[in-house]
Amino acid sequence: MLTLIAFVVALGLLITVHEYGHYRVAVACGVKVLRFSVGFGKPLLRWQRKGSPTEFVLCALPLGGYVRMLDEREAPVDAAERHLAFNTQPLKSRAAIVAAGPVANLLLAVLLYAVVNWSGVEEPKPVLAAPVAGSLAQQAGLQGGEWVSQMGAGSDSEPVAVSSFEDLRWQLTQAALSGEDMTLWVARGEGEPAHAITLPLSTLDVRDADASLFRRIGILAPWTAPQLGEMLPGGAGEAAGLRAGDLVLQVDGRAVTDGQSLRTLIREAVGPQGEPREQQWLLQRGAERLTLLVRPKPEQIEGAWVGRIGAYVGAAPAMTLVRHGPVDGLWLGAVRTWEVSWLTLKMMGRMVIGEASIKNLSGPLTIADYAGKSASLGLTSYLLFLALISVSLGVLNLLPLPVLDGGHLMYYLWEGVTGRSVSDVWMERLQRGGVAILLALMSVALFNDVARLAG
Repeated sequence: MLTLIAFVVALGLLITVHEYGHYRVAVACGVKVLRFSVGFGKPLLRWQRKGSPTEFVLCALPLGGYVRMLDEREAPVDAAERHLAFNTQPLKSRAAIVAAGPVANLLLAVLLYAVVNWSGVEEPKPVLAAPVAGSLAQQAGLQGGEWVSQMGAGSDSEPVAVSSFEDLRWQLTQAALSGEDMTLWVARGEGEPAHAITLPLSTLDVRDADASLFRRIGILAPWTAPQLGEMLPGGAGEAAGLRAGDLVLQVDGRAVTDGQSLRTLIREAVGPQGEPREQQWLLQRGAERLTLLVRPKPEQIEGAWVGRIGAYVGAAPAMTLVRHGPVDGLWLGAVRTWEVSWLTLKMMGRMVIGEASIKNLSGPLTIADYAGKSASLGLTSYLLFLALISVSLGVLNLLPLPVLDGGHLMYYLWEGVTGRSVSDVWMERLQRGGVAILLALMSVALFNDVARLAG
């Protein structure tokens, strides 16, 4: 139920903001707006302000919306009102009205990011867990426990301070998808002298921007103590005599440096055919040390066998409050909106030329799933989810596809350059082509959704 409510609220808010952008600018340009509708199908609620020509409607299917304006191309217009019709407006007014919807979504994203920046969010400190074996991070000499104070992408960029582990992950994502190397300034503790190490992210194949990308980079999680949390009844950990609060010092004689390395050792405690392997664990339990034999339970995940002990592995990471003032928070909100927009466009471009997999496309099922998960994590996570979807909606609508706002802007660009509008014949052809492309994209996105949820 939470997933459904979170999805409907997100969809309703983003659609309303988008259509309000069209409506507000249309009114400002002197265009008569006949109807402002959120949703399609049977009207559930309708109202009209006294003296206003606009009917506001809420419909049963919240999968879109529209603003219907007076237009000679749709119905006859009285001569006395012809100056109020959309099609009689100057080119710059028509372009502004069409662009206002996507721009409203981008402005909403700026505001949502700014609200999160102003209110502050608890994020893990930028302390690195043990890197994945064979990853770029391990090859660069990282061992785990390093504190990242600064980072810089590319050879010419100035290093910037790292505020949290999430900040580090975001910058790594951008650099990897842009094919740029990343330099990190790391130290063994906060405030200690730092040295630079470079991650050659430009060598990565980034066709699939998924969890495997960070496994190849090698930076998966912040540093945590190798301590055990709550035991699940009937799990391998409970059967071996493990308890919540146990600090794991060694596994089979190998020192355990943090929660990430312990999780890796547990995952590796099965053979290629799923046969379990017994491990000898050295623990610190209160004032005493003891040795236990642990046999992780085999479990198949994405076609591979991994070990599980049925317990939360790793203590909570050290956290820091990331909060910004009014001006900085708003500016950083605008910067994040630009970064996400540009990254979205680059990924779309890569998919078009075959440098990125179409598996990265997501549809309504994935969005609904993420809406529910983010809402369950709290208001801040939900606001960040809304900001991300709002950016995606704004960028998508600016694409030069005939059925989208960007397609209409493309028509106006042609009109501005040539001095004549696109002919009705070509308009119909382009509309049909745009619908076909959009349906194909929606089909691929829906297929990816089902594959993700089924997998």
